[in-house]
Amino acid sequence: MTEGKSRIPSPGSRIAVVGSGIAGLASAWLLSRRYSVTLFEAGSYFGGHSNTVDVTVDGITHPVDTGFLVHNDLTYPNLIALFEHLGVPVHQSDMSFGVSIEEPDIEWAGSNLGTVFAQKSLMFNPRFIVMLSQILKFNRNANQYLLECSNQPDITLGELLKRHGYGRAMQYWYLLPMAAAIWSSSVRDILSFPAATFLRFCLNHRLLQIEGRPQWRTVLGGSRVYVQAMLKSIQDARLDCPVLEISRRHLINAESGQQSAGIVVRTARSTEVFDAVVMACHAPTSLGLIDATDQECDILGAVRYQPNEAVLHTDPALLPRRKKVWSAWNYLSTPSRDDAHAVAVSYLINCLQPLPFTTPVIVTLNSHRPIDESRVIRRFNYEHPVMDLPAIRAQQRLGVIQGQLGTWFCGAWCGYGFHEDGLKSAIAVARDFGIEPPWAGVVA
Repeated sequence: MTEGKSRIPSPGSRIAVVGSGIAGLASAWLLSRRYSVTLFEAGSYFGGHSNTVDVTVDGITHPVDTGFLVHNDLTYPNLIALFEHLGVPVHQSDMSFGVSIEEPDIEWAGSNLGTVFAQKSLMFNPRFIVMLSQILKFNRNANQYLLECSNQPDITLGELLKRHGYGRAMQYWYLLPMAAAIWSSSVRDILSFPAATFLRFCLNHRLLQIEGRPQWRTVLGGSRVYVQAMLKSIQDARLDCPVLEISRRHLINAESGQQSAGIVVRTARSTEVFDAVVMACHAPTSLGLIDATDQECDILGAVRYQPNEAVLHTDPALLPRRKKVWSAWNYLSTPSRDDAHAVAVSYLINCLQPLPFTTPVIVTLNSHRPIDESRVIRRFNYEHPVMDLPAIRAQQRLGVIQGQLGTWFCGAWCGYGFHEDGLKSAIAVARDFGIEPPWAGVVA
């Protein structure tokens, strides 16, 4: 055990888990095998970004996911193992990507040559042709760039692109839209990403190659299927129960520096004492709830989040103007939006999930085009971590605060910001308590 860390509570002790996204659910699910776990969720449903709603379209009611949508068979090994363990059914998904830019009028998709040149005039657009050649150049040299960045870990993606002479068309008609859509971030934040993190992610996911890409899948019945399956093993899960304050430091013996009593968790309903707490909410939220140490302030305070409004609707005006370009992911840009604006992207759910509808069902993040209100089904607010240099440095220092004062931290922000990362962070917490996931051969 690292010096200064709290003693691991004995089996049967009380553990509070705050937040019920994938990291919180997985932490509570794993720890419940040996401990008395209470899961606190501030909102009206469990699951965080795993948010399935029932939609009635074309006279048919069917579940639709609005946050977490897909995973693949290459870079989500623990999530796949979890689904197999729980018996969660999955279905193949389409991960095509399209770009729609209003000025200049540029629309294309990467599915095949027909969608690349769905706009016939692009065959004779020299900037577009150069863009295609620079995409091939970037893909070809990505491993070399990653090696280059290993000696310069602080170089950003924007600096790397400038250093190697990539033009504005390649950046703003392809690479930045793709990255902004993946991380639900603004172009400005994408340009500030550590180049090594970006390259490593793209290479691991085989995004920079035409063949050998992983098969993407989605949960049949929506992601709530796995959420409900995990909740069956968590005896004390509380909805609409926001934690207001967590007190730990007043329980430290000033002379020995050792924790001498439990952790006080206060909600509007009660004040209770626990033997340990797992903070599975967003880093700034965790920081606002605990009586933070200086180290916790430095590390958790370094992680920023991008707020994103998601609108579930059936208005095709929020898809590319040319139907041939319609893809699973559709990046949208207008002249009025600068690099600092949140990304605008429309997910065509009919492509991503097996829906029984003929009408397009769409989730649009941060719409910059007006949506026909008569076609709006629901609105949601999500936040996504910004994986810039301060965030990466915070990840590298997380071990300094992990387990201090009986407190552990986890969440997708501990990795690349995706579902597998949240699950891996929960597994790491459970291993501190001597608990392994019930599947073998997967490295977290």
